[in-house]
This record gives sequence, C-alpha cells and structure tokens, in this order.
Amino acid sequence: MKAVTYGPFPGGWPTSFASDFSQMIAAGFNAIRLYEMPDLRLLDAASHHGLQVFGGLKWGQHVDFLNHPTHFSAAKISLATALKLTAQHPALAGVYVGNEIPTDMVRWMGPAKVLQAIEELITLGRELAPSLMFAYANYPSTEYLEPSNADFTAFNVYLENEDTFQSYLKRLHHIAGDRPVVISEFGMDSQRNGLEKQAEVLAWGMQAAMDLETAGMTIYAWSDRWWNGGAEVLDWDFGLHQRDGFAKPALPAVQERPLARAISATDLISVIVCTRNGKARIGACLAALGRMTDPKYEVIVADDGSLDGTAEYVLEKFPSVRLLRLEPAGLGVARNAGAAAAKGEILAFTDDDCEPDHEWISRIRPIFKEGIYQAACGPNLPPKPRSWQEAVVCAAPGAPSHVMLDDREAEHLPGCNLVVTKAAFLAVGGFDPQFHTAGDDVDFCWRLRDAGFKLGFVPGAFVWHWRRPSLLAFLRQQGGYGKAERLLIEKHPKHFSPAGETRWQGFVYGGGPIRVTAESIIYHGSMGDAGYQGIVNRMLPLRDLEPRYATPFATLCLTMIRLLQPLLRAWTRNHRLVLPPRSSSKTITEPPSEDFRMPLEVGKTREDLLTHFLKDGWQPADVHASWDLENGSDRVLIAIEMGELGRATALLRFWGKPPETYRLMARKGLFETAILSSSIVSLE
Repeated sequence: MKAVTYGPFPGGWPTSFASDFSQMIAAGFNAIRLYEMPDLRLLDAASHHGLQVFGGLKWGQHVDFLNHPTHFSAAKISLATALKLTAQHPALAGVYVGNEIPTDMVRWMGPAKVLQAIEELITLGRELAPSLMFAYANYPSTEYLEPSNADFTAFNVYLENEDTFQSYLKRLHHIAGDRPVVISEFGMDSQRNGLEKQAEVLAWGMQAAMDLETAGMTIYAWSDRWWNGGAEVLDWDFGLHQRDGFAKPALPAVQERPLARAISATDLISVIVCTRNGKARIGACLAALGRMTDPKYEVIVADDGSLDGTAEYVLEKFPSVRLLRLEPAGLGVARNAGAAAAKGEILAFTDDDCEPDHEWISRIRPIFKEGIYQAACGPNLPPKPRSWQEAVVCAAPGAPSHVMLDDREAEHLPGCNLVVTKAAFLAVGGFDPQFHTAGDDVDFCWRLRDAGFKLGFVPGAFVWHWRRPSLLAFLRQQGGYGKAERLLIEKHPKHFSPAGETRWQGFVYGGGPIRVTAESIIYHGSMGDAGYQGIVNRMLPLRDLEPRYATPFATLCLTMIRLLQPLLRAWTRNHRLVLPPRSSSKTITEPPSEDFRMPLEVGKTREDLLTHFLKDGWQPADVHASWDLENGSDRVLIAIEMGELGRATALLRFWGKPPETYRLMARKGLFETAILSSSIVSLE
C-alpha cells in the first residue's frame, strides 16, 4: 500500500477531486488516508480514479472520554452512522478508529482501559462492516496501545535519521506479532528543514519501508493546507504541495514505487524437508516450495523411514525433488543427512507441515550478504484454523517460537524455519542425533552461539505452519517437548533453572501484538515524557482465539489448555509437577485523594505545570510510575485536555492531601480562574 494523507482542509473538501486524485495516481499512490469518515462523493471519485480509501473516525479522543462517556458514545454513533452509508462502497478499504491518543491522557484514564475502548470500537466496526479492515493509528509514545483485534499494526513514525528509522521499523515487527505493519504517517516539515531535505527524507523513507518488509507506507501529507483544532495550521509545511497548489521536490521524490533491493542469487540455497509418515502433509509443502521467486535453490526431502508411502508419493508428484530414503533414526539424523547431500552453501530447514511463503528464500538471502549473521529465520505463522480445536491450539502456549535478544538478533530459531550457512553448520557438527522428535533446534542454536556465531531475524521470511489438528495431538506434542527438554537439561544445565524451566536471555515470541494489561509495567520516562514508551516484559503476548471460533466452550478449553500445558511439560521433563511462579510485582492500589480540572491560561502547557511543581520541591517519580511527581508520600499526575482554537484544560490527580498552595496556583498565572474546583464530576 502506497498511501498519502488527505485533508482536512480549510473550507472543507474541494468542489472537485479530479485534479488531486489524478495527480495521486500519476505519483504512484494507490490509497489515501483521511482523518474523518468519507462521504459518497469522495468515495465515488476515488473509485473512478482507482484509489482505495481509509477513513478516520473523528471523535473526542483528546479528552477524558472515559470519565465523560458522552464522547465515547458519540464515537460509536458516528462510526455506526458512517458505516451504514459507506460500508459497501468498493473504494472504502478500512477505518482507523483513532489516531495518537495523547500519552498524558492515556496515563490519566489508565492504559488498559483506553486499550479496551479502542478494541470496543474495532469490534463494533467489524460487526457492522465485516469486509473492511480496522486499525488504530498508534505512535511510539504509546507503543503498548496495540489492540488485539486490529487487522494490522499501524504506527505514525517521524524520524529524520535513516538508520534510526530502519531500526524502529525492525522493532515494529515484534510489536505487531503475527500481523502486518503499516506506517500510517511519515513526513518532514519543509518549513523548518527545507524543500530538498524533505524530498531526500521521503525518498529513503519509502525505500526503507519496502526493504524492511512493511505492508504499506503513508506519506504525510498531500498539501500544506491543513485544518486542525478549529483553525488553519500555518507554522509547519508537511505537504507534497504548497498552499498555492504547486508541487514540491518531494512529489517526484516519492513518485516512483521503490523496488526491493537487488540481491544477486549467486549462492545455491539447499532447502531440506525432513518427514516421517508425512504423505498427507508434504504435498502442500513441496508445492509451496515450487512457487519460490528466487531461482537459485534446490529441494531435498529426507524421508526418515516412512511407512505410509511418502517416498513413492514424492517421486510420483514431485520428480524434480531430490529424495533421500533413510532408515528410521530420528529428526536429528534426517536433518544431518539432508545437509550432507546438499549442494548449496546455505542450508534452509523446514518441516513437512509448513508451507513457505513464495518469497521465503528471496527475503532470507540478503541477511547472509551482510556477513554479520551465520543463521537466521523468520516467523512461523499458523494459517487460519479450520476447526475450533485448531483455533484453541493456535492460541495455546508452547508453539515453536523464535526468541529475540533485541529487534534483530535472535537467541533461538525454530527448526521449521531455520536457515544456516553450511560453514557454520559444519563448524558445530550439525544436529545432535540423540534428539529424535524435538529439541534438536534448541541444542543446535545454543551451540552456534557458544561457538561465536550470530543468529538473525527476517520478519518477511515467513512460513505458514499448521499446528496440531486436535487438543489430544497438541498435548502429545507438548509431552514430547518435555522429554526433549530432559535431554537438553543434561547437555545444557546452565540454560535451566533448578525447577527445570528454560532460562532464556531474550523475549519469547508468542504471536500476539504487544499490548498493555492491568498488570503491565510500562516505561514512561521521567514525568511520563519519554518519546518511546513500552512494556517491560519477558514473554510476548499469545495469539487470541480466532473470533469465529470464540465460543464459550472453546474459550473454556483454551483456559484449561493454558493451565495444563506447562504442567504437562514439567511432568514429562522432571517427572514432577512444577507450578508456574507467581508474579511478585507490586503496584500502588490506593485510590487518589482528589482530582482537579481547570482551564489553562492561553499559551500555558503541561511543561509549565511540571516546572512549577519542581521549583516548589517536588521530584520526578520513577520512570515506571503511573504518576509524574512525588513529594514525600504525596504524588501527582498531570494531563492536558486539548480543545478547539488552542484552548486547553489541565487535569491534576493527587494521592495524599493536596497542599493549599496548589488550590491557589491561578495566582501564578497558570490558570484562568482563581478558585479551583476539586470535583470533575460536578463540573461536568
């Protein structure tokens, strides 16, 4: 998706969209993003020109909409009214239900409650218009506000350094979990940085979005003409066109669609598929491998003594595949046999229940050209489940997962999507034959790292990986994993706790987007002002239950599986039950003593309030605290509601008794009134 933001404009929509939309198509755009819901006139014009439209729900998201629920109710009504008129229009592709709810307001209302409200809007939208895509336009200051039910992860990112921008794109793939990443805003102010700099930044931004495997890029904005907060914005110029309509150098800079990096396919990649009695599964795997866009590869099937006719099936249906008939000896032996027969200098391992994406090889190849990593993988994603049992298994813990040390380097690569140079493979002696069904990839990756090799991650190099088709098959698999862990404990005791739990240094991928819960610890920075605010955790969220199978019975089964899975693994690993450790995190639960709501003087900001408190002896709170300042046992949180024409209202929440001086802060010139009311509810 190559999109550009459009409007809102002073004076409203133009009388005709033909000129703008024709220029957009000529510039290579295929979508536009709005900040309000479109009318039929705009959608008809977009359809005529071949543009897809992403509407934006306009509502009171910059105020305390939870304590003043009329704002949130109005949002639901507005969404329902708009979708009733436009949901079936072919030009409408999706809806952003919100855009950059300010971090101080999120802290004021409570992050988990705000996320719940966003998810509620998406649920409503999907019920009314199931054919549309829904998302929330997030930004780095509230990374944790990722709705679990969005169709894609959308982030507004403004970074003027190319390396920094690329690094953050790599991070976004992990925040997103399984789903695709869209940059929902990216731009540069030409008023402050100059026309040529704007063109330069937009050009490399478009290329980075392509190279780093986002699903779409949205340029901000089509025009310098911009209407916000009840007034025309004149102090910045982010548009591709000036206010008089003339194009800037940035327009031709983004005109050509960026191309994927040209990587010469000189090294042969040997794809090795190990199977045992996999006749019913391997056909889809080999058919997918036959659709690779990269021309320089071979496929080897290592048949570990199958008795169901797998070898004969492969020979008949896939004559170009090299088949190795082996005596049954286990997964580790089969993978080593495939590697020994491989002609390539890069070995790519996958399983017979996987279907690699058609760009799997071409996406994984560039990381080896860098010379930094000697092994790499991408995600293994479960396809849409075909039954309620498959849906429960997809959302259960214990699936093959990668483990990340940071946004690029991995600690563990699962064997269903594991690519390694032959040199590194031989240097560590390949896979350990004692691992017959599982655990071989964990042992292999630990030995690679012990030998000084680095493991990388490529988010676009994914395989579809079918999970077990029934709960019983899943539990059998988890029992096998426990037995494999028993072997791993004997060989790598330093990687396990006394209770037998694996000691990962990095983050275990769970498939779900990173999102806040009531128990989450969030890095807010000093006084809640950090530009990048994320969750402090060691386990990424699990996938949610597929909505169409989310019945009460399936939900109950998932709850039971999530309780039973670690106990079963512990029993088969240790022959004793080990209960998961309880969380030791402590949070302050006492209610605040008073909330204050008061209009700010024009031109005053939250920073002015913080400075006033600091001068009076208050201290910044811990960077993970949900309040801003402390003074002994007293605490205060400050947020600002933004209104039309720059009008702002300060919200102050005190824990402890508010000093009398803060009832009289109006005398300092901070507030419009000299008497402050301590009841937000009564002022409503």
